[in-house]
Amino acid sequence: MATIVQCLSSCATLESQFKVLSIKGISCSSSSSSFSTRRASSAAVCSSLSFSQSVSQCVAFSSGNMWEQKPMRQLIVCEATAPTKKADSAAKRARQAEKRRIYNKSKKSEARTRMKKVLEALEGLKKKADAQPDEIVSVEKLIGEAYSAIDKAVKVKALHKNTGARRKSRLARRKKAVEIHHGWYVPDAAAASEAVTMAA
Repeated sequence: MATIVQCLSSCATLESQFKVLSIKGISCSSSSSSFSTRRASSAAVCSSLSFSQSVSQCVAFSSGNMWEQKPMRQLIVCEATAPTKKADSAAKRARQAEKRRIYNKSKKSEARTRMKKVLEALEGLKKKADAQPDEIVSVEKLIGEAYSAIDKAVKVKALHKNTGARRKSRLARRKKAVEIHHGWYVPDAAAASEAVTMAA
């Protein structure tokens, strides 16, 4: 509303160009009233008009007996600047390598821990004089857990597949040597001597 009043008051000062302003049949003569009277009457006339907030400037001109006003929009140009510094790829690779190193270290450590538990259990079972065949079941459960940890380490490539196979073979040979030691397993003579030699 304030914008309309300003437009009408500026039009009223141009007496040489605009003699009569007329909106909806109500006219206000510029020569017959003072400036304040013209401003008040223009505000009363334009009180029923409403404009959107996007109108930034009014241009008024007369076309015969009709008053027209056209909005003019102002364009605002925004320039987006690209970031001057790019992400350092070497630093990102270093972070990724550190993350993988910690993950692989945990997988290898778990495999070694499981193997150590199996070897300690087999060593204790071998030294036990009155060991029973049922006691090997608990050791076989530990061997299964160790196999699982080794396979997981091989799957994520923390260990080479040949290294995983070699470690599982080591556990199997130690278990067979304990069974031969207590007489729970009787292989051929050649295989028995080989198993005893490998376990030692």
